[in-house]
Amino acid sequence: MAGHSHWAGIKHKKALIDNKRGKVWSKLSKAIIVAAKMGGGDPGMNPRLRQAILDARAVSMPKDNIERAVKKGTGELDGGNVEEVLYEGYGPGGVAVMCEALTDNRNRTAPEMRSLFDKYGGKLGATNCVAYLFDRKGLFVFEPPLDEESITLVAMEHGADDVQLQEGGKLEVTCPVDAFMALQDAFEAASLTAKVKEVTRIAQNTVDLDPETAKNVLKLLEALDDHDDVQTVSTNLNLSAETLAAMGE
Repeated sequence: MAGHSHWAGIKHKKALIDNKRGKVWSKLSKAIIVAAKMGGGDPGMNPRLRQAILDARAVSMPKDNIERAVKKGTGELDGGNVEEVLYEGYGPGGVAVMCEALTDNRNRTAPEMRSLFDKYGGKLGATNCVAYLFDRKGLFVFEPPLDEESITLVAMEHGADDVQLQEGGKLEVTCPVDAFMALQDAFEAASLTAKVKEVTRIAQNTVDLDPETAKNVLKLLEALDDHDDVQTVSTNLNLSAETLAAMGE
């Protein structure tokens, strides 16, 4: 899963830039709205809402914004007409790409997704064209310096299904979606801070491309990730250290 780890890291750096523009607040508001809409407005009884609120607080989203988003989701305020949509397709070199989006207007978002795929040398595909290549998992990425033994112990005791040491000394932990919150709480209780923590889609197998094609894939991924409606982007491209070096990343 080295490729996914590198893309998660690139996304994390980019999120810091997006945060300065306020873009990430809009995305997190939608996540809160949908979570409250699906599971109710009490984060104590709704793990998905709890996670969305934690994510919002982590980037200093104002309390009023969070409360307003919850109320939109529960129907107490207008503006809660947001739904989940999954877009699938192919990037340059035929790599698989998946986008999880939250939109209040499918008729606007779908053409915009198609346009981005086309612009960067990809192609938006039909439903389930690449979904079978991915597993939905909880993902934690720890960066050096790290306590590998402690992380592994906590992970194994709280539902993780894999712990892998990646290139650059990063440690990647994956778990079933229903174990994500308990594992996150366990890491926090042990004062182990993950650089990346998210529920996402992880490729079952990765593919390698030449550096130039990989660079074009990365442009597509970044453009999709930058779209206001897109929450997560996943790919089966393997971004090895050698490939990244050749790309100048």
